This record gives sequence, structure tokens and C-alpha cells, in this order.
Amino acid sequence: MKYILRKILIFIVTLWVAMTINFILPRMMPGNPAEALIARAHGRVSAQALHSLEVAFGVNVHQNIFVQYIEYLERTITGNFGVSITYYPSTVMYEIEIHMPWTLALIGITTVLAFVFGTILGISTAWKRESLASTFSLPVSIFFNSVPYFWLALLFQYLLAFILGWFPISGAFSATGPQGIALIGSILYHAILPASTIFVTALGGWVLTMRNNMISVLSEDFVSFAYAGGLPDNVIEYNYVARNAILPNFTGFAMAIGFVVSGALLVEMVFSYPGIGYLLYQSVVNLDYPLMQALFFFITMTVLIANFIADMTYVFVDPRVRV
Repeated sequence: MKYILRKILIFIVTLWVAMTINFILPRMMPGNPAEALIARAHGRVSAQALHSLEVAFGVNVHQNIFVQYIEYLERTITGNFGVSITYYPSTVMYEIEIHMPWTLALIGITTVLAFVFGTILGISTAWKRESLASTFSLPVSIFFNSVPYFWLALLFQYLLAFILGWFPISGAFSATGPQGIALIGSILYHAILPASTIFVTALGGWVLTMRNNMISVLSEDFVSFAYAGGLPDNVIEYNYVARNAILPNFTGFAMAIGFVVSGALLVEMVFSYPGIGYLLYQSVVNLDYPLMQALFFFITMTVLIANFIADMTYVFVDPRVRV
């Protein structure tokens, strides 16, 4: 119980610190969203309109900083993140609701698949280290784990989309506006290249991590005792070795799931995919502070929640944590 309470306390304190930093950083940058919007209008906005925009964007510079902080916390807790500069007069929450499903579908499913397949391959290659498949998979995994995923995205885009024309170069669906089954097919077709990029680069890391963990656990005394007891190889492999080797991977997987919300920023930029990563890029380019703050908050929340769930999973998976 003390372990759970301690983790809850850490969660709350970390979230508060992250929210405070999220409040301070945009205000340390020159200008504010209202001034940026007025600059777009070439100054054709009155002083009263400027004040109204500052209030709408939550950066009323004429207000006491502590009052701004309290109002910021209230708005964040209630989900009122204000109006977006990039997509003015659309609200921040509306834009996040539009872009979030694209990222969750693309990055979320791909991350889970990469973890599952990478873990299985890591177990197999570590258990049969002398096999040809294990020898071949090690340098391949190291290579793809080292390759920057945006470089691989550019390579796929150039060769498979631009040169060969097998896949669309950018976007999330066809511009002709297909409906029903045709729309689903168009979405899946456009997702192949960005999903393949993320899957291939993430797979190598999971294979290497699980393989190294397996090799480390194989040298433990309890594995030798299991062999001495005459247990079948598949029981030792999965119930003894893999079960203990996979524990450190839970933390890494929780981090990966948490960062799903941030999207694969550069991949979404390369393919102009309308996910959260692309939305974050647009908010930075346009100095859209309300949108940036909201996105950073959601990224922080998902990472913290994913890590908290991983910590709670440890309680049930590893008896040593309960002790």
C-alpha cells in the first residue's frame, strides 16, 4: 500500500511541476499570441481588440502573474485551453479532437505491434543464440535501431512513392473524397508508408532490449536449478527466463505508449499526416502558445499515466515489489 501511495504522490507532484513549467515557458518567449495574430493582420486591429484577444488566449499581460497562474490551472483542469492562433477562431480542444484519432490509430497500433513482435523475436534470438536467424537478426536490428526514423521516412517516400509510385506521397486519404469502404481503404493505403517507417525503426530496439535482458537472466542461478530439475525447455524459456526478462521492458513500453500522443513528429511532417505531431509543428511555426500548452499538457499526462499503470503492473507481476 505504501508503494502505491508513494507512486500516486509522485504522479501528482510531477504533474504539478510539468503544468507550472508549461505555464512559465511560453511567457518567457518574446511577444504573445495576440500580438502574433495582429501582426498577421498588419496592425489593422484596435487596442480594445488586442486586449480581448489576450484574454481569449489566456495571456493577459496586464494581469498579475499569480492571478494568471491560478486562472491557467483552472482552465487546464476544466479543459478550457482557449482559442488557437493557427486555426483561429477554432478552439484548441476542437483541433486536438480532430487530429488525435489519426495519431492514436497510426502511432498507437504500430507501437503495440512493434513491441509484441520485437519481444517475441528477442526471446527467440536470445534462446537460440547459435542459430543462423539469431546471428542475422542482431546486425539488422542494430542497423534499424540506429537509423533515424525521419531519414527512413524520406527514403521510403522517395523510392516507393515518388520513383515507383506504389504509394501516395503525403496525406491521410485521397483528395477525391471517397466514402464508406473506399474511404477506409484510402486511409489504410495512405498509412502504409508512415506506419512501416515507425514499425521498422521501433522493432529493432525492442528486439535488442529483449535479447539483452534474456541473455542476462539466462545466467541466473534459478535458471540452472530449473534445468537441474528437468523442466521442459519451453517452460524454462517462457515461465522462467522470458517472464523475468520482460519486466524492464514494461517501463520502456509505458514510455513509448505515453509518447504516442505526441505523435512521430518528423514522420508526420514528412508525410504531411494530420496527426498530433504535425499539429505540434504547426503550433510552433505559428507561435500558437495556447495550442502548444495544451499539446504539452496532454503529452505529459499520457506519459505520466502510462508510467503509473506500468508501476501498478509491477505490483502484480513481480512479487518483490509487494515485499
